[in-house]
Amino acid sequence: MFNKEDRNNNKEAETIIGPSVKVSGEFNGNGNIIVEGIFDGNLKTSGNLYVGDKAKIKANIEAKEARIGGEITGNIKVDGHLEISSSAKILGDIICSNISIAKGAILNGNCSMKHIEAVAK
Repeated sequence: MFNKEDRNNNKEAETIIGPSVKVSGEFNGNGNIIVEGIFDGNLKTSGNLYVGDKAKIKANIEAKEARIGGEITGNIKVDGHLEISSSAKILGDIICSNISIAKGAILNGNCSMKHIEAVAK
């Protein structure tokens, strides 16, 4: 997934939604995505997703792996690891293979953990 250096130089990301950008609609991609701004709709990628600490998303999300730092209203489905940082606020259900939740994060919804094989079906 994205490490701190990758997020800073953005070489690993195929799509970047910057802090001053607002996007509405359906987004389907295959590469890694960084969201630092506002997104409203549905977001799906077969790559990894990084949601910045000040990002605001109203969408159902699907990704290979994800790191969430901002506000999300919607359901999240991650095939692999989901990292929820201390600044995250999530209102919605989560399905993932494994998860880490930092102290201070807010999660209001159901969380189901499944093996990677079960999620892929």
